[in-house]
Amino acid sequence: MDVRKIVVVVEDVDVSRKALQWSLHNLLRYGDLLTLLHVFTATKSRNKKKARLLRLQGYQLALSFKEICNSNFFNTNIEMVVTEGDQEGRKIVAMVREIGASVLVVGLHHQSFLYRLALGHDNIASSLSCRVLAIKQPELSPTPPLRAKTRERLPPLDSSTTMDFSQIEISGLQ
Repeated sequence: MDVRKIVVVVEDVDVSRKALQWSLHNLLRYGDLLTLLHVFTATKSRNKKKARLLRLQGYQLALSFKEICNSNFFNTNIEMVVTEGDQEGRKIVAMVREIGASVLVVGLHHQSFLYRLALGHDNIASSLSCRVLAIKQPELSPTPPLRAKTRERLPPLDSSTTMDFSQIEISGLQ
């Protein structure tokens, strides 16, 4: 049995934690290597203290994700990578390629890097060179006034959108 390298993007949003839990229960096999990848946004100023603080917060966030793994699945091969990068997802793509990942798991939300990456690339699948699983939480049925506010905040998706998500599987949590 070959060892798969599974990369889970670590973000400080609930759907990212849910994506990790989904991966642990539905994707991870014995012997697979799980990489928890957190990319923090580069600071515009050259302030080393701020960059150090962002790196520390990233490690603490990644450690909280590692605790989720350890509390549910013992003896899981886990590595953590915390690095500085951009908001468009180019650093995530570079790290996924460097790691040689076979699967990338992302918690999909309205500010997800996948949307920005798709806007900047014609073929998102070739830039990632692995299977991408975008996990989103099921929508709760809010009361009508909240639903109207939610629609105003999210960008509208229509037939003119040219995003290529053909290699991305979107699975709702059950």
